[in-house]
Amino acid sequence: MSTPTLHEAPAVAAPPAPAPPAPRFGLARLRRLFLELVKFGLVGGSGVAVNLVVFNLLLHGMSSGPMTATVVASCVAMGTNYLGFRFFAYRDRASRTKRQIALFFVFSGIGVAMESILFYAAYHGAGMSGPLGSNIAKALSIVLASAFRFLVYRTWVFQHDARRK
Repeated sequence: MSTPTLHEAPAVAAPPAPAPPAPRFGLARLRRLFLELVKFGLVGGSGVAVNLVVFNLLLHGMSSGPMTATVVASCVAMGTNYLGFRFFAYRDRASRTKRQIALFFVFSGIGVAMESILFYAAYHGAGMSGPLGSNIAKALSIVLASAFRFLVYRTWVFQHDARRK
């Protein structure tokens, strides 16, 4: 092996290999999704509280029928949830439009129907009709219908405004 002379250039190292592409689901995206879930949970949690309070007032306090109590309570919670989602959880999303409001109430109505069917199955089908059983049935129906609501609200109702990006 010879040593370089003054006129020879030292060997140049090859350029570094290009960095691998960034993962599609990066840390920043996970953080945004986590914060969205937390906000959804806060609004949803307050909606659950409204739902359960109204449900118990109607069913156990005013002796309404179980299905009337669950549907009315879900509808009252739907209204309070819209305000929480629009002005807190998804306030960074597209501005309020008639389409957004219509989609919210259509999908919420589907959620109320899902919740009511699940409640009916637990209350009448599984015999969860006492004060404790009815509340467990109501809570389970809310949780199951909320998974649907989360997906449709973030996907179709409170979409990102592409012009803001």
